[in-house]
Amino acid sequence: MEIEQFFIPLPYAVKHYCTTFGEMIKKSTLEKVIQNDLADIWSILDGNEKRRIVENFTTHTFKKNQIIYAEKEEPEYLWCLLKGKVKLYKDGIGGRQQILRLIRPVQYFGYRAYFAEEPYVSTASAFEASVLGSIPMSVVKDLIQNNIKLAWFFIHELSRNLGGSDTKIVNLTQKHIRGRLAEALIALRESYGYEDDNSTIKIYMAREDLANLSNMTTSNAIRTLSGFVNEKILIVDGRRIKIINEAAIRKISKFG
Repeated sequence: MEIEQFFIPLPYAVKHYCTTFGEMIKKSTLEKVIQNDLADIWSILDGNEKRRIVENFTTHTFKKNQIIYAEKEEPEYLWCLLKGKVKLYKDGIGGRQQILRLIRPVQYFGYRAYFAEEPYVSTASAFEASVLGSIPMSVVKDLIQNNIKLAWFFIHELSRNLGGSDTKIVNLTQKHIRGRLAEALIALRESYGYEDDNSTIKIYMAREDLANLSNMTTSNAIRTLSGFVNEKILIVDGRRIKIINEAAIRKISKFG
């Protein structure tokens, strides 16, 4: 009877072992992903804090143009872009979008509204097929309350973003159309870099998106791009933009 009580049928034992082993592999892989991609946060956490991150970290895949969160929704998660590109934008008059910020790997977003105790003031969507990670803000809040280094990390991130927003407001309100578009191209080049030819910006944007990023109409963006091409500053092939005279585009950006 004792043998029967402790005997586990082989199929169940194998299934249980495989499930447990699979979970171990999955957890180990996830921990490596977090350790590598979220190194700036991972390095300032202790063992228990790292375990909480792993236990509460979820990966998501989003198709191009799929909404991640919408304006006026309540914030729940800290989002981290692992692969792809994400845009933050507001819908303006007549349905026209104003792109506020482009997110690149590995950057964090979606947490400001939670700290401000208000709904989202912008919408986030995948600019292209993307992979993101999320952590509940309730977990982040608990970790911050017990880890001053993590608190300073987010203060630093928020301060940088605020400074960038201030600079963008000045550029959009004081620069002429040519200066605004040049500023946008330089920002894209600095965020995403060049392809192997060292001149093609590593992000392909529709004219409408370029216009929304530069606070101008699509027709003005097309006309200004054509002007840069005629001046032999750019080569444009569909959505591919090659900067062949970076000094000139920076000069236009600087003096507006």
